[in-house]
Amino acid sequence: MNIFVCVKQVPDTETKITPTGDGSFIETASIKWIMNPYDEFAVEQALLVKQLNPAATVTVLRVGSVKDTEALRTAMAMGADDAALVEAADNLDSYSIAKALKGAIQKTGKSPDLILAGKQAIDDDALQVPQILAQMLNLPSVSVIVGFELSGSALKVRREVEGGALEVYELATPCVLACNKGLNTPRYASLPGIMKAKKKPMAQYSLADVGVSESDRRVKYSQFKLPPEKPPGKKFDATDAGKQRELVSQVVGLLRTEAKII
Repeated sequence: MNIFVCVKQVPDTETKITPTGDGSFIETASIKWIMNPYDEFAVEQALLVKQLNPAATVTVLRVGSVKDTEALRTAMAMGADDAALVEAADNLDSYSIAKALKGAIQKTGKSPDLILAGKQAIDDDALQVPQILAQMLNLPSVSVIVGFELSGSALKVRREVEGGALEVYELATPCVLACNKGLNTPRYASLPGIMKAKKKPMAQYSLADVGVSESDRRVKYSQFKLPPEKPPGKKFDATDAGKQRELVSQVVGLLRTEAKII
């Protein structure tokens, strides 16, 4: 059984973001990179399937800059067998990323039985890559899954919908699944796992190797900028009982005209 997990490397949530001078992206030189949190659930689910199918192999895929391979090494330290990196700019659009992932899967020479990914990346929140990849591979796809039951090639998954309800889908493998929080509890990488990860194979491809060119880009980014700073708050001295009624009236007026919350 060949299991592929698509992961993305994203800035740590505590990282201070600074746009580039031309506004085309963000400064990446000093960023601490981590595996996209939703992708951790995908990696863990792949490893759980592997536990029940010892002959299965788990291959982790990533499209992005080669300067830091933390996400791939983390996945292999958790237990993935090998990895593949498609070297590309970190601001590649969803269509190009999906096409690169498709090409990377084909380059491995292994036919996918199950493809897992996180439901979305916490940096761009696009929620597009798994679905585009499934379309390109002509495979069924279910997103936002929080339940997983595999019996042979038959698969039953549960997905969240608005209002807290659950939908149940039955489908056959191969398929593409986008994982959500609550599906499982991702394991920590052990020290032996971290040491073993350094010796596990990691293939590296260029965009040209996987059949992606600049003409495949559907979206180009521009005018990155930080949101405006919030204006300072207003303070009122209500210690004088004789002025409290007037102050309450002022505060209510500001909440209505400026804050627009009442």
